[in-house]
Amino acid sequence: MSTAARAVQRVTVLGATGSIGVSTLDVLARFPERYEVFALTGQNQVALLAEQCRRFRPSYAVVTDETAGQALRELLRGHTGTEVLVGTTALADVAAAPEADVVMAAIVGAAGLLPTLAAVQAGKRVLLANKEALVMAGNLFMSAVAQHQALLLPIDSEHNAIFQCLPADYRGVAAAGVDRILLSASGGPFRTRPVHELATVTPDEACAHPNWSMGRKISVDSATMMNKGLELIEACWLFQVGAERVQVVIHPQSIVHSLVSYVDGSVLAQLGNPDMRTPIAHALAWPDRMPSGVDALDLFRIGRLDFEEPDLERFPCLRLAAGAAAAGGSAPTALNAANEVAVAAFLEGMLPFTAIAQVVETVLNSTDIVPLQSLEQVLACDAAARRRAGAAVANLAA
Repeated sequence: MSTAARAVQRVTVLGATGSIGVSTLDVLARFPERYEVFALTGQNQVALLAEQCRRFRPSYAVVTDETAGQALRELLRGHTGTEVLVGTTALADVAAAPEADVVMAAIVGAAGLLPTLAAVQAGKRVLLANKEALVMAGNLFMSAVAQHQALLLPIDSEHNAIFQCLPADYRGVAAAGVDRILLSASGGPFRTRPVHELATVTPDEACAHPNWSMGRKISVDSATMMNKGLELIEACWLFQVGAERVQVVIHPQSIVHSLVSYVDGSVLAQLGNPDMRTPIAHALAWPDRMPSGVDALDLFRIGRLDFEEPDLERFPCLRLAAGAAAAGGSAPTALNAANEVAVAAFLEGMLPFTAIAQVVETVLNSTDIVPLQSLEQVLACDAAARRRAGAAVANLAA
Protein backbone atom coordinates (compact mmCIF):
# COMPACT_ATOMS: atom_id res chain seq x y z
CA MET A 1 0.00 0.00 0.00
CA SER A 2 1.41 3.42 -0.85
CA THR A 3 2.10 6.05 1.80
CA ALA A 4 -0.52 8.35 0.30
CA ALA A 5 -3.20 5.67 0.57
CA ARG A 6 -2.75 5.09 4.29
CA ALA A 7 -5.02 7.01 6.64
CA VAL A 8 -2.63 6.28 9.51
CA GLN A 9 1.10 6.86 9.02
CA ARG A 10 3.41 4.19 10.40
CA VAL A 11 6.56 5.52 12.03
CA THR A 12 9.91 3.90 12.81
CA VAL A 13 11.94 5.68 15.47
CA LEU A 14 15.67 4.97 15.25
CA GLY A 15 17.11 5.94 18.63
CA ALA A 16 13.82 5.86 20.53
CA THR A 17 15.38 6.07 23.99
CA GLY A 18 17.41 9.23 23.32
CA SER A 19 16.10 12.73 23.88
CA ILE A 20 14.90 13.15 20.27
CA GLY A 21 13.26 9.72 20.30
CA VAL A 22 11.44 10.44 23.56
CA SER A 23 10.22 13.78 22.21
CA THR A 24 9.07 12.12 18.99
CA LEU A 25 7.00 9.58 20.87
CA ASP A 26 5.48 12.38 22.95
CA VAL A 27 4.30 14.09 19.75
CA LEU A 28 3.05 10.85 18.19
CA ALA A 29 1.07 9.99 21.31
CA ARG A 30 -0.99 13.17 20.85
CA PHE A 31 -2.35 11.92 17.51
CA PRO A 32 -3.20 8.21 17.76
CA GLU A 33 -5.72 8.63 14.94
CA ARG A 34 -2.95 9.91 12.66
CA TYR A 35 0.19 7.92 13.58
CA GLU A 36 1.11 4.49 14.83
CA VAL A 37 4.54 3.18 15.78
CA PHE A 38 5.92 0.45 13.52
CA ALA A 39 9.36 -0.07 15.09
CA LEU A 40 11.48 1.29 17.92
CA THR A 41 15.25 0.93 18.31
CA GLY A 42 17.57 1.56 21.22
CA GLN A 43 20.95 0.66 22.61
CA ASN A 44 21.59 0.65 26.35
CA GLN A 45 18.38 1.87 27.98
CA VAL A 46 16.59 -1.45 27.78
CA ALA A 47 14.11 -0.73 30.59
CA LEU A 48 12.97 2.49 28.90
CA LEU A 49 12.70 0.73 25.53
CA ALA A 50 10.55 -1.97 27.13
CA GLU A 51 8.30 0.69 28.65
CA GLN A 52 7.95 2.35 25.24
CA CYS A 53 7.09 -1.00 23.65
CA ARG A 54 4.38 -1.69 26.20
CA ARG A 55 2.85 1.73 25.58
CA PHE A 56 3.14 2.00 21.78
CA ARG A 57 3.00 -1.71 20.82
CA PRO A 58 5.36 -1.58 17.83
CA SER A 59 5.68 -4.58 15.55
CA TYR A 60 9.44 -4.62 16.14
CA ALA A 61 11.96 -3.50 18.74
CA VAL A 62 15.64 -3.55 17.79
CA VAL A 63 18.74 -3.48 19.97
CA THR A 64 22.34 -3.78 18.89
CA ASP A 65 23.61 -6.75 20.94
CA GLU A 66 22.25 -10.10 22.08
CA THR A 67 22.66 -9.37 25.81
CA ALA A 68 20.35 -6.38 25.48
CA GLY A 69 18.06 -8.46 23.28
CA GLN A 70 17.68 -11.15 25.92
CA ALA A 71 17.03 -8.56 28.61
CA LEU A 72 14.39 -6.86 26.45
CA ARG A 73 12.66 -10.15 25.66
CA GLU A 74 12.50 -10.91 29.37
CA LEU A 75 11.03 -7.49 30.17
CA LEU A 76 8.42 -7.96 27.41
CA ARG A 77 7.50 -11.51 28.44
CA GLY A 78 3.74 -11.80 28.23
CA HIS A 79 3.54 -8.64 26.10
CA THR A 80 2.35 -9.86 22.74
CA GLY A 81 2.79 -8.16 19.41
CA THR A 82 6.39 -6.89 19.55
CA GLU A 83 9.17 -8.99 18.05
CA VAL A 84 12.65 -8.27 19.38
CA LEU A 85 15.43 -8.17 16.77
CA VAL A 86 19.18 -7.80 17.31
CA GLY A 87 22.03 -6.29 15.31
CA THR A 88 22.93 -3.62 12.79
CA THR A 89 21.30 -5.52 9.91
CA ALA A 90 18.01 -5.46 11.80
CA LEU A 91 18.34 -1.68 12.25
CA ALA A 92 18.62 -1.24 8.50
CA ASP A 93 15.79 -3.71 7.89
CA VAL A 94 13.23 -1.85 10.03
CA ALA A 95 14.38 1.48 8.57
CA ALA A 96 13.72 0.21 5.03
CA ALA A 97 10.66 -1.96 5.77
CA PRO A 98 7.78 -1.33 3.33
CA GLU A 99 5.32 -1.17 6.22
CA ALA A 100 6.93 2.05 7.52
CA ASP A 101 6.03 5.40 5.99
CA VAL A 102 8.15 7.71 8.15
CA VAL A 103 11.57 7.15 9.71
CA MET A 104 12.85 9.34 12.52
CA ALA A 105 16.65 9.05 12.23
CA ALA A 106 17.78 9.93 15.75
CA ILE A 107 20.66 7.55 16.41
CA VAL A 108 23.60 9.61 17.68
CA GLY A 109 26.90 9.51 15.84
CA ALA A 110 28.35 7.42 13.04
CA ALA A 111 26.23 4.44 14.14
CA GLY A 112 23.24 6.15 12.54
CA LEU A 113 24.68 6.31 9.03
CA LEU A 114 23.78 2.84 7.71
CA PRO A 115 20.16 2.62 8.94
CA THR A 116 19.47 6.22 7.89
CA LEU A 117 20.91 5.53 4.44
CA ALA A 118 18.76 2.39 4.25
CA ALA A 119 15.65 4.49 4.91
CA VAL A 120 16.68 6.93 2.17
CA GLN A 121 17.32 4.12 -0.30
CA ALA A 122 13.83 2.81 0.47
CA GLY A 123 12.36 6.19 -0.50
CA LYS A 124 10.95 7.04 2.93
CA ARG A 125 10.00 10.33 4.49
CA VAL A 126 13.16 10.66 6.58
CA LEU A 127 13.20 13.01 9.55
CA LEU A 128 16.91 13.64 9.92
CA ALA A 129 18.23 14.23 13.42
CA ASN A 130 21.45 12.27 12.77
CA LYS A 131 23.70 15.03 11.41
CA GLU A 132 26.67 12.67 11.26
CA ALA A 133 25.18 10.87 8.25
CA LEU A 134 25.65 14.02 6.19
CA VAL A 135 28.94 14.99 7.81
CA MET A 136 30.45 11.58 7.03
CA ALA A 137 28.94 10.88 3.64
CA GLY A 138 27.22 14.03 2.39
CA ASN A 139 27.71 13.51 -1.33
CA LEU A 140 26.69 9.84 -1.26
CA PHE A 141 23.77 10.55 1.05
CA MET A 142 22.29 13.42 -0.96
CA SER A 143 22.78 11.49 -4.21
CA ALA A 144 20.78 8.63 -2.69
CA VAL A 145 18.02 11.06 -1.64
CA ALA A 146 17.69 12.23 -5.23
CA GLN A 147 18.02 8.79 -6.81
CA HIS A 148 15.41 7.13 -4.58
CA GLN A 149 13.12 10.18 -4.30
CA ALA A 150 13.19 10.15 -0.53
CA LEU A 151 11.72 13.13 1.31
CA LEU A 152 14.40 14.49 3.63
CA LEU A 153 13.21 16.85 6.37
CA PRO A 154 15.66 18.33 8.92
CA ILE A 155 14.99 17.93 12.63
CA ASP A 156 17.91 19.80 14.21
CA SER A 157 16.21 22.97 15.40
CA GLU A 158 18.61 25.15 13.41
CA HIS A 159 18.20 23.34 10.10
CA ASN A 160 14.48 23.02 10.56
CA ALA A 161 14.38 26.79 11.13
CA ILE A 162 16.37 27.42 7.95
CA PHE A 163 14.04 25.10 6.05
CA GLN A 164 11.05 27.12 7.29
CA CYS A 165 12.69 30.42 6.26
CA LEU A 166 13.51 29.33 2.69
CA PRO A 167 11.06 29.37 -0.24
CA ALA A 168 8.95 26.25 -0.56
CA ASP A 169 10.48 25.57 -3.98
CA TYR A 170 14.06 26.26 -2.88
CA ARG A 171 16.51 25.44 -5.69
CA GLY A 172 19.73 26.92 -4.35
CA VAL A 173 21.00 30.27 -3.15
CA ALA A 174 21.16 31.96 -6.56
CA ALA A 175 17.60 31.09 -7.55
CA ALA A 176 16.20 32.04 -4.14
CA GLY A 177 18.17 35.27 -3.74
CA VAL A 178 19.82 34.04 -0.55
CA ASP A 179 22.87 35.97 0.64
CA ARG A 180 23.77 34.02 3.79
CA ILE A 181 22.48 31.40 6.18
CA LEU A 182 22.85 32.46 9.81
CA LEU A 183 23.19 29.40 12.02
CA SER A 184 22.35 30.19 15.62
CA ALA A 185 24.18 28.71 18.61
CA SER A 186 23.56 29.06 22.33
CA GLY A 187 27.25 29.09 23.20
CA GLY A 188 26.68 26.22 25.64
CA PRO A 189 27.59 26.22 29.33
CA PHE A 190 31.05 27.79 28.89
CA ARG A 191 30.23 30.86 26.82
CA THR A 192 31.43 33.18 29.58
CA ARG A 193 33.70 30.85 31.56
CA PRO A 194 37.31 32.16 31.62
CA VAL A 195 39.26 30.30 28.95
CA HIS A 196 42.06 29.37 31.38
CA GLU A 197 39.52 27.42 33.49
CA LEU A 198 38.27 25.20 30.68
CA ALA A 199 40.97 22.56 31.10
CA THR A 200 39.54 21.63 34.50
CA VAL A 201 35.82 21.42 33.72
CA THR A 202 34.15 18.08 34.49
CA PRO A 203 31.92 15.94 32.27
CA ASP A 204 28.91 16.84 34.42
CA GLU A 205 29.62 20.55 33.95
CA ALA A 206 30.00 20.08 30.20
CA CYS A 207 26.69 18.21 30.03
CA ALA A 208 24.75 20.90 31.93
CA HIS A 209 23.37 22.78 28.94
CA PRO A 210 21.64 26.02 29.95
CA ASN A 211 18.69 25.72 27.53
CA TRP A 212 18.33 22.24 26.02
CA SER A 213 17.86 18.73 27.45
CA MET A 214 20.15 16.44 25.42
CA GLY A 215 22.22 13.28 25.67
CA ARG A 216 25.75 13.44 27.10
CA LYS A 217 27.66 13.20 23.82
CA ILE A 218 25.73 15.96 22.06
CA SER A 219 25.86 18.06 25.25
CA VAL A 220 29.67 17.91 25.21
CA ASP A 221 29.61 18.78 21.50
CA SER A 222 27.52 21.82 22.37
CA ALA A 223 30.00 22.80 25.09
CA THR A 224 32.92 22.65 22.61
CA MET A 225 30.73 24.05 19.80
CA MET A 226 31.73 21.06 17.68
CA ASN A 227 28.01 20.45 17.42
CA LYS A 228 27.67 23.78 15.61
CA GLY A 229 30.58 22.88 13.38
CA LEU A 230 28.91 19.61 12.42
CA GLU A 231 25.69 21.53 11.80
CA LEU A 232 27.56 23.94 9.52
CA ILE A 233 28.68 20.98 7.40
CA GLU A 234 25.16 19.53 7.49
CA ALA A 235 23.69 22.87 6.35
CA CYS A 236 26.01 22.94 3.34
CA TRP A 237 24.66 19.60 2.15
CA LEU A 238 21.01 20.12 3.06
CA PHE A 239 20.73 23.51 1.37
CA GLN A 240 23.41 23.09 -1.31
CA VAL A 241 25.37 26.11 -0.15
CA GLY A 242 29.09 26.74 0.22
CA ALA A 243 30.62 26.98 3.69
CA GLU A 244 31.49 30.63 3.04
CA ARG A 245 27.76 31.44 2.99
CA VAL A 246 27.06 29.90 6.42
CA GLN A 247 27.76 32.13 9.42
CA VAL A 248 27.52 30.96 13.03
CA VAL A 249 25.89 33.47 15.38
CA ILE A 250 25.83 32.98 19.15
CA HIS A 251 22.36 33.65 20.56
CA PRO A 252 22.30 32.74 24.28
CA GLN A 253 18.51 32.66 24.70
CA SER A 254 18.00 29.87 22.08
CA ILE A 255 14.79 31.54 20.91
CA VAL A 256 15.84 32.46 17.36
CA HIS A 257 16.71 29.04 15.99
CA SER A 258 18.32 30.30 12.77
CA LEU A 259 17.95 32.98 10.11
CA VAL A 260 18.21 33.41 6.36
CA SER A 261 19.57 36.67 4.94
CA TYR A 262 18.44 37.63 1.43
CA VAL A 263 20.16 39.83 -1.15
CA ASP A 264 17.48 42.51 -0.86
CA GLY A 265 18.34 43.11 2.80
CA SER A 266 15.51 41.00 4.25
CA VAL A 267 16.34 38.61 7.07
CA LEU A 268 13.82 35.89 7.94
CA ALA A 269 14.02 34.11 11.28
CA GLN A 270 12.18 31.24 12.94
CA LEU A 271 11.51 31.70 16.65
CA GLY A 272 10.18 29.36 19.29
CA ASN A 273 10.75 28.03 22.78
CA PRO A 274 13.74 25.66 23.03
CA ASP A 275 11.83 22.39 22.74
CA MET A 276 12.57 19.74 20.10
CA ARG A 277 8.90 18.83 19.81
CA THR A 278 8.42 21.92 17.62
CA PRO A 279 10.67 20.81 14.72
CA ILE A 280 9.54 17.20 15.17
CA ALA A 281 5.86 18.14 14.81
CA HIS A 282 6.69 20.42 11.89
CA ALA A 283 8.45 17.64 9.98
CA LEU A 284 5.85 15.00 10.80
CA ALA A 285 2.99 17.17 9.55
CA TRP A 286 4.79 18.99 6.70
CA PRO A 287 3.52 20.68 4.57
CA ASP A 288 0.71 21.08 7.11
CA ARG A 289 0.97 22.16 10.75
CA MET A 290 -0.20 20.47 13.93
CA PRO A 291 0.10 21.12 17.69
CA SER A 292 3.33 19.92 19.26
CA GLY A 293 2.61 20.30 22.95
CA VAL A 294 5.05 23.22 23.21
CA ASP A 295 3.93 26.40 24.97
CA ALA A 296 3.41 29.49 22.86
CA LEU A 297 6.34 31.91 22.78
CA ASP A 298 5.92 34.80 25.22
CA LEU A 299 8.03 37.67 23.86
CA PHE A 300 7.13 39.93 26.77
CA ARG A 301 8.55 37.42 29.25
CA ILE A 302 11.73 36.98 27.17
CA GLY A 303 12.22 40.73 26.91
CA ARG A 304 15.42 40.74 24.85
CA LEU A 305 17.33 38.79 22.22
CA ASP A 306 21.14 38.95 22.18
CA PHE A 307 23.61 38.02 19.44
CA GLU A 308 27.40 37.82 19.40
CA GLU A 309 30.26 36.51 17.30
CA PRO A 310 31.80 33.17 18.40
CA ASP A 311 35.24 33.29 20.01
CA LEU A 312 37.40 30.78 18.14
CA GLU A 313 40.03 30.79 20.89
CA ARG A 314 37.38 29.60 23.33
CA PHE A 315 35.86 27.24 20.76
CA PRO A 316 38.68 25.77 18.61
CA CYS A 317 36.45 22.87 17.55
CA LEU A 318 34.29 25.31 15.59
CA ARG A 319 37.39 26.53 13.74
CA LEU A 320 38.43 22.94 12.97
CA ALA A 321 34.96 22.06 11.67
CA ALA A 322 34.79 25.15 9.46
CA GLY A 323 38.17 24.21 8.02
CA ALA A 324 36.99 20.65 7.36
CA ALA A 325 33.86 21.98 5.66
CA ALA A 326 35.98 24.12 3.35
CA ALA A 327 38.40 21.27 2.61
CA GLY A 328 35.64 18.74 1.87
CA GLY A 329 36.31 15.17 0.83
CA SER A 330 37.60 13.01 3.67
CA ALA A 331 38.11 15.92 6.09
CA PRO A 332 34.58 16.02 7.61
CA THR A 333 34.54 12.22 7.96
CA ALA A 334 37.86 12.27 9.84
CA LEU A 335 36.71 15.25 11.93
CA ASN A 336 33.59 13.45 13.09
CA ALA A 337 35.39 10.18 13.87
CA ALA A 338 38.13 11.90 15.86
CA ASN A 339 35.59 13.95 17.79
CA GLU A 340 33.54 10.88 18.75
CA VAL A 341 36.65 9.15 20.11
CA ALA A 342 37.84 12.26 21.96
CA VAL A 343 34.44 13.01 23.51
CA ALA A 344 34.10 9.41 24.71
CA ALA A 345 37.55 9.65 26.30
CA PHE A 346 36.62 12.92 28.02
CA LEU A 347 33.38 11.45 29.37
CA GLU A 348 35.35 8.47 30.70
CA GLY A 349 37.77 10.77 32.53
CA MET A 350 40.73 9.98 30.27
CA LEU A 351 41.16 13.45 28.77
CA PRO A 352 40.71 17.04 29.93
CA PHE A 353 38.03 19.03 28.15
CA THR A 354 40.48 21.14 26.16
CA ALA A 355 42.21 18.02 24.79
CA ILE A 356 39.15 17.18 22.68
CA ALA A 357 40.18 19.81 20.14
CA GLN A 358 43.81 18.67 20.34
CA VAL A 359 42.87 15.12 19.36
CA VAL A 360 40.70 16.32 16.48
CA GLU A 361 43.40 18.64 15.16
CA THR A 362 46.04 15.90 15.38
CA VAL A 363 43.88 13.55 13.33
CA LEU A 364 42.99 16.19 10.73
CA ASN A 365 46.66 17.10 10.30
CA SER A 366 47.45 13.45 9.51
CA THR A 367 44.51 12.90 7.14
CA ASP A 368 44.99 12.90 3.38
CA ILE A 369 42.13 14.98 1.97
CA VAL A 370 40.71 12.91 -0.89
CA PRO A 371 37.23 12.52 -2.43
CA LEU A 372 35.13 9.72 -0.91
CA GLN A 373 33.25 8.10 -3.77
CA SER A 374 31.81 4.99 -2.13
CA LEU A 375 30.38 3.88 1.20
CA GLU A 376 33.35 1.55 1.60
CA GLN A 377 35.72 4.52 1.33
CA VAL A 378 33.69 6.47 3.89
CA LEU A 379 33.78 3.60 6.38
CA ALA A 380 37.49 3.01 5.79
CA CYS A 381 38.26 6.70 6.37
CA ASP A 382 36.14 6.66 9.53
CA ALA A 383 37.94 3.57 10.87
CA ALA A 384 41.40 4.95 10.10
CA ALA A 385 40.60 8.28 11.78
CA ARG A 386 39.34 6.44 14.86
CA ARG A 387 42.59 4.51 15.09
CA ARG A 388 44.63 7.70 14.88
CA ALA A 389 42.37 9.38 17.43
CA GLY A 390 42.79 6.45 19.81
CA ALA A 391 46.56 6.78 19.53
CA ALA A 392 46.33 10.53 20.15
CA VAL A 393 44.19 9.94 23.26
CA ALA A 394 46.70 7.40 24.55
CA ASN A 395 49.58 9.85 24.03
CA LEU A 396 47.78 12.67 25.82
CA ALA A 397 46.61 10.43 28.66
CA ALA A 398 50.07 8.94 29.25
